[in-house]
Amino acid sequence: MEPDQSDNETHLQALDALAFDLAPVGIVLTENRVIRTCNTTFADMFGYAKSELLGQSFRVLYASNEEFEQIRDVGLKTLQDGKRYSDERIMPRKDGSLFWCRFRAHSPIPDDPLRRTILSYADMSEQRPFAALSARERQIVTHLISGKTSKEIARQIEISPRTVEFYRARLLKKFNVSNVTELVAHLGSAPV
Repeated sequence: MEPDQSDNETHLQALDALAFDLAPVGIVLTENRVIRTCNTTFADMFGYAKSELLGQSFRVLYASNEEFEQIRDVGLKTLQDGKRYSDERIMPRKDGSLFWCRFRAHSPIPDDPLRRTILSYADMSEQRPFAALSARERQIVTHLISGKTSKEIARQIEISPRTVEFYRARLLKKFNVSNVTELVAHLGSAPV
């Protein structure tokens, strides 16, 4: 007796669900910045049970309202242009510990990308262990890693270029390095 079409479709749906849930990267779908679904990998990465995240504002994944406000619109213009956005950033786990992750975003609705957005997160802890930084230092480093200039960073986070330069100099001194390339390598535990 051959399996009927509905049995095959049910089996394929189960495989799709399994692939989504156990993907090697965290995947989350948001609607208007509210988590509608996520896979187990995503929830585990941040130290939550899936049930704790569903229906929550994405704000729950940030250390403070200020950090959420500062980073929430990063990449929005790229999504509005119908492109995918990616960066590397420092995120907090539920227990307060911080980790580096690779972030990617895509929206099937470029005219209103926040209405529905698909995000992926890859934990980079093994390649880039976290070094203790203030919230502003984390923000500056995130942009430095993506290759932005002080003026670009200043525009992005709405501070003066001089303030960005101050933080850049402070970071170089703090990690005893002479330039941003060495800083990024040091923070990523990669050879220069």
